[in-house]
Amino acid sequence: MADARRRLLGAAAVLTAAALLGGCGSSGSSGDGPAAVIQTGDNHGYHGRFLELPYAVPDVALKDTEGTPLSLAKDTATPVKIVFWGYSNCPDVCQIVMSTVASALTRLDEQQKKQVEVVFVTTDPARDTGPALRRYLDRFSEEPFTGLTGSLPRIVAAGKPMGVYVDKGQKLGSGGYEVVHSDYLYGASGTDVRLIWDRTVSPADLAADIIKLLKS
Repeated sequence: MADARRRLLGAAAVLTAAALLGGCGSSGSSGDGPAAVIQTGDNHGYHGRFLELPYAVPDVALKDTEGTPLSLAKDTATPVKIVFWGYSNCPDVCQIVMSTVASALTRLDEQQKKQVEVVFVTTDPARDTGPALRRYLDRFSEEPFTGLTGSLPRIVAAGKPMGVYVDKGQKLGSGGYEVVHSDYLYGASGTDVRLIWDRTVSPADLAADIIKLLKS
């Protein structure tokens, strides 16, 4: 019985780690993969996963779509930040998640919207220039989302405090390359990342969690 339990726990750990990796159609693994662990316990009434031991909002200077240096920890003043790591050429997951975020924001009143900043950090800086990122994000919302880019090593460094894994994967036969990255949505209050949602979260549940986070 004890051996069976250990096998079940081991399988659950593998599935949890695998779920953290998304490539918007690609996947991958590495010995330096994500250190993130989805914590178990009381979700405190949230639909997303509440982190009793929060991740840290990174104090790493990236650049916004205008080329201005910006640190998530120091240069964003809203009470709540919703952060996603993806790329504009992503054929599926990124578009789904960003559409969900945009739809969730329509469920907030104007005062609540002013207290939330949506941040999209590219995981493909070679192709996601500032203008390209701006065009991509403007497809989702009339409210301007913040787009961040920079060198790949700097983006990787920014992701580590949040448990985000980013990697330029294998070259494809078409001449392109994979982009492998964690595909969770992160909710931060101040300098603490308190909530994580997976790609299946509904706009209604995401909106409810954002409102609850604003009141906390």
